[in-house]
Amino acid sequence: MRNQITEEIRSIEPFDALESLTIKDVLAWLESDADIYRIKKPDIPNRHLVSYFVVVDGEYILLVDHINAELWLPTGGHVEPGENPRTTVVREAREELTIDAVFFKEKPVMISNTTTVGRTSGHVDVSLWYAIKGNRSTVMDFDTTEFHRVKWFHKDDIPYVRTDPELYRFLAKFYKTT
Repeated sequence: MRNQITEEIRSIEPFDALESLTIKDVLAWLESDADIYRIKKPDIPNRHLVSYFVVVDGEYILLVDHINAELWLPTGGHVEPGENPRTTVVREAREELTIDAVFFKEKPVMISNTTTVGRTSGHVDVSLWYAIKGNRSTVMDFDTTEFHRVKWFHKDDIPYVRTDPELYRFLAKFYKTT
């Protein structure tokens, strides 16, 4: 599976110098003997794989008011041992939003290394960012154990002071390349 994940990451066209450095760093991490999957909540090992998926409907994106992170975030989840990050997206879309994941592109749009904040702060999420198709008229039956609420935001009205610091870069890249 490490080889498949490596190929996923190599398929990402860097958006900027930061993403180029992130790709290089993550590929080196994957080539090491480090554990790449979270094996114990919340942070063992201290750096592990996550799949984000941004639900997009035209110029609107769905964000969740995440209880643990205390931020408005795209949906996503930890990649399970032996799982392909795309499979994580499919699983988490069903579990968290009760929707079927329909990808804009099969490959990740972006990758980031982010130090977490909130109730389980301090570890690093290596996040593969995917985009899936959404529909603002669909009533979302979301996981209330993980989210206070879900909300569609116009891409120009994202609450950046209270979201993942990489979301701005993801949206700039996504809207430039689609």
